[in-house]
Amino acid sequence: MADGLTGATPGGSFRGALPPRLRLPWMALGLRVLNILIVSPGSLNNGNTSSAIRWATELSALGHEVRIASEWESENVDLLVALNAEKSHHAVAQCHKHGQTPVVVALTGTDLYPSLSPNSLSSLQMADRIVVYQDKALAHLPEHHQTKARVIPLSAPNHPALRGSNQQSGNDFLVCVVGHLRAVKDPMRTARASRLLPPTSRIRVLHAGSILEEQFAAEVEREEAENPRYKWLGPLETEEAFRLIASSNLFALTSLQEGGGCAMNEAAAAQIPIVASRNDASTSLLGENYPGLFPFGDTEALSILLHRGESEPHFCSQLLENAASHLRNYRGASRNGTWSSILEELFPSASV
Repeated sequence: MADGLTGATPGGSFRGALPPRLRLPWMALGLRVLNILIVSPGSLNNGNTSSAIRWATELSALGHEVRIASEWESENVDLLVALNAEKSHHAVAQCHKHGQTPVVVALTGTDLYPSLSPNSLSSLQMADRIVVYQDKALAHLPEHHQTKARVIPLSAPNHPALRGSNQQSGNDFLVCVVGHLRAVKDPMRTARASRLLPPTSRIRVLHAGSILEEQFAAEVEREEAENPRYKWLGPLETEEAFRLIASSNLFALTSLQEGGGCAMNEAAAAQIPIVASRNDASTSLLGENYPGLFPFGDTEALSILLHRGESEPHFCSQLLENAASHLRNYRGASRNGTWSSILEELFPSASV
């Protein structure tokens, strides 16, 4: 689910994802059960897929019938939720043209940064509601679209692999990097920072992710040949990546830009200390004054944080406490929206 994983192409019904006894009685509120389609383009099990599955779980828990697909096939649905305004533009346009089906467009990092494309702006124009993961994303929207935008922070993952499995073995201090290899992620920064560590350091960098930009194939090969601290694991299946995060001593995120920081969110849920480049997602999820932040691209600053994480146990405890406190307050902020409130806005009189 985190950015950097691979798995099945999004598709199939989410019916029965939760036992009926755990579903909220939406019908008891006098509202009909909705047939909802979540469009998550592409076959990589990345941050979008993680969000799609998490939202499908939440909507299913409300009692609705939810399906995830990579495209809209002109079927009749009550609501279309489209992840990525650019990549889902065709589905949004076709659904909008088809009839009166409400459309919710979720903006991802590749939509927002560096700027909204013409296709993304067109998708926003057709959307009935817009969802972003963190409030700083609102500033990137045209002012006339901000009134229909809602902030839904990433919820804490509830995955068995993230619970009680962070038991490291051996003498190594494991730092995991989970992210596809492309320039915006600055994927080799942690490996480079590990080269600056003292010879006595026990740090090993384990990197999971697919090479999406060919330039990094040679870089990975060279780094593994020259840097004994670095190992590229390639693309991992969802369960394997969750276990990697949960069994690490430290999680490193080095991106220039992030829409919501799904992998970072999963590390926080696993109670793994985080060091991260300063960007909109990391400061939203962790706080402006989080002690584990470093300037984007600053190898020396990251190396110092890695060394502190390894050599100062109280520093790791401080990172965990800061992250947990800020995330709790951030998710509970009254300004945030929910899927339940969005459905109530879009279907105010959907009585049975």
